[in-house]
Amino acid sequence: MGMQVPAKCCITPTLPIPSMSTSLLFFPSSLSPLLEIKKTTFERSIRLSCRRERKRKHGIVASSNVAAPFWDAWKPEKISSVPSFSDIIWPSAGAFAAMAIFGKMDQILAPKGISMTIAPLGAVSAVLLASPSSPAARKYNMFMAQVGCAAIGVLAFSIFGPGWLARSAALAASLAFMIYTRATHPPAASLPLLFIDGVKLHHLNLWYALFPGATGCIILCLIQEIVCYLKDNIKF
Repeated sequence: MGMQVPAKCCITPTLPIPSMSTSLLFFPSSLSPLLEIKKTTFERSIRLSCRRERKRKHGIVASSNVAAPFWDAWKPEKISSVPSFSDIIWPSAGAFAAMAIFGKMDQILAPKGISMTIAPLGAVSAVLLASPSSPAARKYNMFMAQVGCAAIGVLAFSIFGPGWLARSAALAASLAFMIYTRATHPPAASLPLLFIDGVKLHHLNLWYALFPGATGCIILCLIQEIVCYLKDNIKF
C-alpha cells in the first residue's frame, strides 16, 4: 500500500480586526485638536447666525442686553399703510352718533332715574368701531361678558354690600367668568364696579344684567354695521 497523503484543508485567510486602541494608531493625535477647533468654529457660526437673525427681526437695545420685543409694546403697531381719512372719520362719526343717541335716551329716561350714558359703553364703542376685527368685538364675547359681569356685580353687592370687598370679589369673579366662558371683553369688567358704587343703579337689581349694558350694546352693534358699510363703500 502506498503512503496516503492527508488532504489539505482549505482555510480562508483572515486579517486580524484591530482593537480600538490599535485603530487609533492610524489617526495621528495631532488631528484631535483640529477636529475640536472645527467643531468650536461651527458652533460659533451657528450662534452668530442666530444672533444676526434676531437682530434683523427685532433689533437689540444698545444700552443693555434686553431684546427689543420688550419695548415693542410701547411702540405703535407696524402697519403696511397709513389709515385713510375715511377710516378715521367714519368710526369717529359713529362714536359721536352713539353718544348722541344715548344722551337723547337719557332725557327720556330721566324721570325714572336711569341713564344710558355710562362709561363702559364708551369703551365698548371704541372696541366695536376702532377695532371691529379684534376678539373683544365678537358678538358672543360682548353679550356674554356684559350680561354675566353685570349679574356678578349685583350678586356681589347683595352678599357683601358696598365697599372694597364687594368690588374685589366682583372683579375677580368677572375675570374668572370671562376666562371660563372664553368671552373676554375688557369693557364688561367695569360693570360690577359701576353697579356697586352707583347708588342710582341699585334699584334695578338683576335687571342691571340687561340694562343699560346689554341694551346699549345692541344699539352700538347697529351703529357698527353702518360704520363698516360706510368704510367699505365710501372712501376718501
